[in-house]
Parts: sequence; structure tokens; C-alpha cells
Amino acid sequence: MPDQTAFARPAAQYTAGHLDKSFASNGKTQVYFAGSTSSIANSVAIDSSGRVLVAAKVGTRDGHCFGLARLLEDGSADLAFGTRGSVIGQFQRGYEAMAGKVLVLANGNILVAGLHYQDAHQTLPALALFDSQGHPVRDFGDNGRCVIRLPGNLSLGMRDAWLPPGVPGAEACDVKVQADGRILLLANHHFELADHVGLLIRLTCNGELDSAFNGRGFVIVRHLLMNSWLSSLMVQRDGRIMVGGSINFPEEGLLARYLPDGSLDDSFAVDGFMTFSVQGHSAQVSQIVQQDNGDLQCFGTSRDPMHCLALKLQSNGRPDARCNGGQPHLLKVGLSGCQWTAAQLQPDGRVLTVGATIGGVEADFLLARYLPGGQLDPGFAEGTCWVRTRLGRSLDTATSMAVQADGGIVVGGYSLDGNYRAVVVRYLGQDNHFSHT
Repeated sequence: MPDQTAFARPAAQYTAGHLDKSFASNGKTQVYFAGSTSSIANSVAIDSSGRVLVAAKVGTRDGHCFGLARLLEDGSADLAFGTRGSVIGQFQRGYEAMAGKVLVLANGNILVAGLHYQDAHQTLPALALFDSQGHPVRDFGDNGRCVIRLPGNLSLGMRDAWLPPGVPGAEACDVKVQADGRILLLANHHFELADHVGLLIRLTCNGELDSAFNGRGFVIVRHLLMNSWLSSLMVQRDGRIMVGGSINFPEEGLLARYLPDGSLDDSFAVDGFMTFSVQGHSAQVSQIVQQDNGDLQCFGTSRDPMHCLALKLQSNGRPDARCNGGQPHLLKVGLSGCQWTAAQLQPDGRVLTVGATIGGVEADFLLARYLPGGQLDPGFAEGTCWVRTRLGRSLDTATSMAVQADGGIVVGGYSLDGNYRAVVVRYLGQDNHFSHT
């Protein structure tokens, strides 16, 4: 799998944003799932030993399963984990599944969130919990797994059977664990094709619906009776809960904030909701991060055309006029469009973002860094602020990222080379020049 990394101007060797050649094979590796015919990495996480956890949608001869793999810090498969380095399974026996997120818990257990495919058209949110060796934690849910069914079938969502992987579609998944161990996750429900709402759900640490949250374990996220769709979830340091996605049609970006008990935080923006468009174009939020001072940065995509989107907000949900005049900033890369899919706050307040260009053979990984104030960071990739990486002959899409203790930037996604193949790439996170004595 050849690699090409394109900068806006020539770059020196050893610098932040370059592929880390010490990782796996020249900075990249394919993630193997035993018995799979295809795989798409949707999420990566780093455990306390620096190992990389990868959650994936895995194709087999019998249909799709969720996949969980672990790589050693150098990018090689951790053969002591699961079966030859991976776990493949279903949330309920006899049904297809996919994994969308992976989290490493404080006790070392590994939480996987994904979708249970109820049939060819409908999905349900689902979770699985594993110990550090890849064995199910039996006292969680039903022998380590649980499918979340809400009253009135509210957690039923739509299965995305036609959009190419990586293009924002129907199958959204996000999960966070609160400080007390309770689990927050998202779902989207369609009453009809053109009538849909987002749901914010909370479970106990054992995987049961938490009735203390909004009195019934979930809240319907809907503003002014408009359609809403959720794709991102973030827990603030003070325990308040942010959700993001889109609203209405044509779509506008959506942010909403809830108090820890599930009630709407009406001190945020206007009655708890903030919506925005981009220069008259549609928008969608895919990730929210919070700075130490409480300020918020959200990342996603404009629509028609699709470009990488970033927006800086004050802690109260008002646009920050000091950054781009309070307007969303668009980054245009390539001719076919591009998107941000994930972001992570660094300890110094700068924010790393990953995504991809869109469109067949032109689809490549994107990686950028933003300053705490919301502007692109000229100190990244030798002043270009972003880097575009082509891994193979066809479609390459980055879906997720995590940062290792040494600053290494681990990016998960997939390449299309005959079939979809889960890949993990590591970039240098800081300048790494040799010193001579």
C-alpha cells in the first residue's frame, strides 16, 4: 500500500504531521479480523499501556459483525488479545451488527458501542463490555452485551444500506461514560422518513436504563418541532452534556446542552439550543470539544458544497466574535469536497482534527491542528496547518483519532483495495529533529 503525503509546500523530514515511520510499516498498518471479508475502522482509543484499541464494522461470509482489535504500541497485532488479536461478534445472536465507538474505562475494561441490525432496514443502539484481555464482562447487560430498546420503539433507527462509508448518513453512534460510571449514548428515530428526532439515553453502569435521567432514562432532542439528527456527544467538566448534529431541512448545524439530570440547560444559547448555517449553505456537527476556560469548538461539514467546518463558541453557546467574526470557518481541500469526522483536545489547548476528502480515488486522509482561539495552527505541518495523505490506489477515509502519551497521533479509518480494509496510521505529533553533540 503506497503512501503519499501532500503538503501545500515542501516539507522537511521529522516534523509534526508527518507519518511516523517507526510505526508498523512506514507509519501505517492494516487491522486484521480473523475470518473477515472486509472491515472499516470507526473508532480508536489508547489504553494505559499505550496500546491501540480499534472498533470496526466487519464483514464476514454470514453478514456484518462488530469488531474489536488491539494493536501494540508499535502497530503490530496484540496476539494476546481475543482471538489472534481481535474479537468479532454480535450484540444478539443471529443478528448482524457493527461497532462505532470504543472507550477504555478507568478500571481497564473496554466499552464498545454500535448498532444492532434488527432487520434489513432498522437498527437499535447496543453496547458490549470486555475486560482487558477481550473476554466479555458477564455481569454487564446480558452476559456482557445489551441492546437498548426504548418504550414505543423510540430507539429504532434507520439502517444505511446505500451511502458509501464515511459519508455522513443514517448510522450515527457516540457514547460517553460519566464520572460516576453511568453511560450516555445517542440514537436517532424516524417516525416517518421526513419526521425524525434524536435521543439522548443514559444507562446504569450495568447496562440498564437509568430512570433517574429525565424520569425515564432518555430525552427526545427536538427544537421547535423541527427534525433533528444527532451524531456527537460530549460531557463537560462540570457534568453538563452537549449533543451535536443537524436540524431542519435544508440542514443547519445543531448544538444543545442538558443538565446532568437530563433537563434542558436553558442558559445555553437560546433556550438550550444553538443552530447555524454556513454562508447560506447547510451544515452538520460531527465533534465538540471543550477548552479549559469552558469555550467550545465544534467541527463538521458544510453541505452543497462539502467543506471542513470549524466554529468557535463561548461557554454560553454564543459565537466567539474574536474568531472569524463569529462565523464558521471553512477549509477547502480538493475539488470534490472534504469533511471533519473527529477531533481531540491536546493538553496545551490545541485541537487535532481528522477527516477526509470526498470522491472516489481522490478520497484521502486529512489531518489538521487548530489553536485554542479557533484558528488553524501555522505551527503544524510546517506552516501549512493541514496534511493530506493517500495510502493506496483508491478511496481512503479517516474516521477517528486518539493521541498517545508521547504525542503520537493515531488515526483510524479504511482503504478500498478490492474490499474495504480497516487501517491505522500514526503521525508525529511534535517536531522531532535530531540533535548533534
